[in-house]
Amino acid sequence: MEPDVDLNPDTDDLPLRANTNHILVRHYVLDLTVHFERKVISGSVVLFLEPCCGVSTKAEDGTGPGDGAGSTEAGASQDGSRSRDVDSIEDGAKGLEKSMTRMDKMFGAREREGDEFQAVSGVGSQTAAETKTIHSSHLWETNSDGDFTLVLDCCDLDVSKVEEVDITSVSAMSSLPSEVRSEKSGVSSANPQAAFFQKLISLPSSRWRQRHQLFLLCSRAPGAQGGSALHFQRDRWSLQVRKKGATSPQEFPRAVRICYETRPTGGSVRWTKDQDNRVCVYTAGSPINNRALFPCQEPPVAMSTWQATVRAPSECVVLMSGEEQAVPIEDRNTRFSVWNYYVTMPMPASTFTLAVGHWCQITAEIPPALERGVRDRTDCGMVDDGVSCSHGDYPCRFTEQLARSQRVIPHRVFGPVSLLQRMGVLKLLPRCLAAAHAVLGVHPFPRLDVLIIPAGFSSLGMASPHIIFLSQSVLHAGSPDSGENGLSLCGSRMCHEIAHSWFGLVIGARDWTEEWISEGFATYLEDIIWAQAQQLSLQETAEQSDLKALLRWRRLSDELQNSEEELQILRPNMENTGQVSESGSSTVKHALNPDKTFMQVHYLKGYFLLRFLASQVGEQQFIDFFRLFVKKYHGQLILSQSALLISLIVLFPQLTSEQLVMLLELLLEESELSVAAMLALQRTYNLQNHDAEVRHRWCELVVKHAHNQAYGDVEHFLVHDQAMGVYLYGELMVHEDPEQQALARRCLSLVQEDMDQSARTVVEEMVL
Repeated sequence: MEPDVDLNPDTDDLPLRANTNHILVRHYVLDLTVHFERKVISGSVVLFLEPCCGVSTKAEDGTGPGDGAGSTEAGASQDGSRSRDVDSIEDGAKGLEKSMTRMDKMFGAREREGDEFQAVSGVGSQTAAETKTIHSSHLWETNSDGDFTLVLDCCDLDVSKVEEVDITSVSAMSSLPSEVRSEKSGVSSANPQAAFFQKLISLPSSRWRQRHQLFLLCSRAPGAQGGSALHFQRDRWSLQVRKKGATSPQEFPRAVRICYETRPTGGSVRWTKDQDNRVCVYTAGSPINNRALFPCQEPPVAMSTWQATVRAPSECVVLMSGEEQAVPIEDRNTRFSVWNYYVTMPMPASTFTLAVGHWCQITAEIPPALERGVRDRTDCGMVDDGVSCSHGDYPCRFTEQLARSQRVIPHRVFGPVSLLQRMGVLKLLPRCLAAAHAVLGVHPFPRLDVLIIPAGFSSLGMASPHIIFLSQSVLHAGSPDSGENGLSLCGSRMCHEIAHSWFGLVIGARDWTEEWISEGFATYLEDIIWAQAQQLSLQETAEQSDLKALLRWRRLSDELQNSEEELQILRPNMENTGQVSESGSSTVKHALNPDKTFMQVHYLKGYFLLRFLASQVGEQQFIDFFRLFVKKYHGQLILSQSALLISLIVLFPQLTSEQLVMLLELLLEESELSVAAMLALQRTYNLQNHDAEVRHRWCELVVKHAHNQAYGDVEHFLVHDQAMGVYLYGELMVHEDPEQQALARRCLSLVQEDMDQSARTVVEEMVL
């Protein structure tokens, strides 16, 4: 990764160092032990890696001098075998971007009530000497010429050993089919490790249990023969790993085991005591996410699955992101219990969440009315015509018939004994889950745990896959007969966190600076879901919504007056939003700025933008939009351009030719549009059947974003609309894309005999 030339990570920006354009982690297997007496978690993590397509064979890790801590060469003592994982959900056209900028100047607020608070504790735990230079071993410096470097996001971890895992020693692997997708990863018979790995990840989602079992067996395999230890170095923000003689990602090991231990002051976890004064630990939801829990790839694009074994004192409960409720296994020799969790939906590593403590479970019974079904006002008129998934192959609940009718997913509530008398408000949970289903449809996750987090938690709530942290501040302290009046804060907050299952988790932001995509949507939806849970009339819903809007406007106005303007921008990277370096690394703007931590601007501006759109088309049509949005884009990452463009397409499915020309010209000013956005644009407006002005702009857009699924439209235009196509030839050639250049030459060969001589001369100069 590039050096931090103008970066002040103490106050401004958070570097994401992982070289995700070169190699990706497909699966993590964690083996963790919780040590309360030392306030550390030790163990190991095994990373299963797959090279990316089309990467250079040179060592282009891009790592710079940095500002980090010391390094250790491979083969160091592994008595500190370690592993750990933590995080929280923070959590198209230039014309649209300008509209966003205008919104930025209009809105803002100071009071912090929101969720996904990003704590910065532990970030500055390094000494001055550690932050000035990297202490490299002689072995690292002299034996690495030309070797490829795996770069992982990492800080506040003591790594003792990194080694290659010999997955070919796992006898069960021999029973897998021999077919492998060699064209994707350059697998050859000369690389048996790669061939075995390709067999493993090629298993279809219907065999996910077998795949997870094999991942587990492979993670326990010994180190590869002939020197399994790998050279490694850790600086402040990353762990860098090399194998002697491996000059490309394709030659790098497919399975790597990292032994390490967390630090008591690491910024990813919080060691504290609960409200009963008993020790506990939980993932802190800091801006550094899980990198102080285990070495990982933090960029959101690094989607992976994981499974974890957690050992903790027998009297403790271990809660974690996982698709089934774990049943502890007692180890009588150590007085520890072993808990196992897993996920099958690929997610960013930052969404992994862990909590260990002396909590008790509170039974939350489903009211009989919900068992029979709830009043479903928002579902009226919606026709479920099935789901066409656009994500990779994994067991998806959106395609399961039973999941569609599951209004209330299995759920549990945990908290300290001292708060049991205040837990009555959590009878709201099944009502809120049923209401969310009525509004948004299928629950993305099969179960949910809610944990009342220790008092020091700096947010009202935090949502992660399968688990929600909830502040004790939302629990009603009034008398038992105070009725619904004391439940509003708890109910609305739970609805907000539940909404994140759809917006923030199963649909995420591809660039972390665009928090509004999750927070703005969740803030808007919490009102709708909470009103549904209360079974309010249409008039009561409108009155409650208007009052909340007024309160939010006051907060936002206050924030505008009391914060720096640059922190009020929803898209701080502006035209660079979503862009990364050649290696795949990036920087999260203002992530480490403590002032940003206390701001609600991304909640409230996003909320008011969505509220405005709803006012233009009507609330019911806007709710229909949310459901359609989820059906089409679950399991994907999006940018603001895509979110706004898709909402525009759904809300305004009919535009005049002049409006389409304007829309397409504005979109041509965007540096990037997703394939999903292009397909939605083409499908909704049937662009290839409009007049030549519209089709010309559409072809320009197709060429600019290399949307090869519509190259036929470009060829048809160049052949049948020669009077307007000269410019397109230049666009096809200037990007130096072989497929586009071949298209230009093919079209010229089809029409050159009939072309006007002047036009032919100009085109031939560009093409030939």
